[in-house]
Amino acid sequence: MFGLEIDARLIVMIMIGAAVFAGVQGLTGLATVATQKRKLNQRLKIGEKVEGISALVVELRKQRGLTASGERNKGALKWLSDLIVASGLPYDQKKWAMYVAAAAVVGALAAGILTRTPVGFMGGALIGGLFAPLGYLKFKAGRRAAQLGFQLPQALDIIVRSLEAGHPVPAAVGLVGREMSDPIGTEFGMAADEIAYGATLEQAVERMSERCQHPDVDLFAATVRLQERTGGNLTGLLKLNANTVRDRHKMRLKIKAASSEGRASAMILTAAPFLALGMIVMISPKFYGDVIDEPMVKYGLAGLGFWIFLGNLIMRRMIDMRL
Repeated sequence: MFGLEIDARLIVMIMIGAAVFAGVQGLTGLATVATQKRKLNQRLKIGEKVEGISALVVELRKQRGLTASGERNKGALKWLSDLIVASGLPYDQKKWAMYVAAAAVVGALAAGILTRTPVGFMGGALIGGLFAPLGYLKFKAGRRAAQLGFQLPQALDIIVRSLEAGHPVPAAVGLVGREMSDPIGTEFGMAADEIAYGATLEQAVERMSERCQHPDVDLFAATVRLQERTGGNLTGLLKLNANTVRDRHKMRLKIKAASSEGRASAMILTAAPFLALGMIVMISPKFYGDVIDEPMVKYGLAGLGFWIFLGNLIMRRMIDMRL
């Protein structure tokens, strides 16, 4: 009509592109909702498999690496028990032993193929079977602690609103366990189950603080303990607690931003020698292979390794700012 020719092929391609885009968006939304629902109902799924509050409490404690009475290992491996509990991973001794053995075998084979020496084989087994699992547990514990600090103010707001609506404290704690996702949902859900099992609010919150091992949760436990022993307006204390936790979270983010340059420098300076060594070994294996048996070369490499370790300790002290 106005001298414009409409290509039918172009219209079809645009419609196909729009349909694909809408389909991807729909699938992404469904996957996100399914993931959130799975996280939200993790504790509820455990409740469907057992009967009674007592069995649920015992099962939840066992999956966190605790005893049936809620205690942790207090022996020589207390640090490992604390790390397992803080990681939040479902504890299954047989499965974990299989995973550790598989990681040790993979590490030993990889190091043995690369170095072709018995020492490399043993070192790979040690790294794969010991340091890699511990590093993974520490990573999960740190990630879970960050999520707890982010979710705790929202949980306290839910409790405050529930108390203002006239609900009792156990019902308010249980509401957080039902409405919020993990990890805070499971922690408050376990506290609500322990209260229903016969524990007092102070005892349940104190055990939650021991499980989480987070300073903000410790502050919440101290607030509840103070209110239980001296009385006062719990709603007002929790409001103040939520504001304090939010301010501390903001300060942590500011500290993280201020130390980001130092952390990046530490990672680059640590990785550079190992990347250079790996490239040299790949490009020219004889560069170190012909002199690796010389005592001076061994002592020199050991000295460089110790120097890198010392430098990492110094850089960690420089950027490890705690609130």
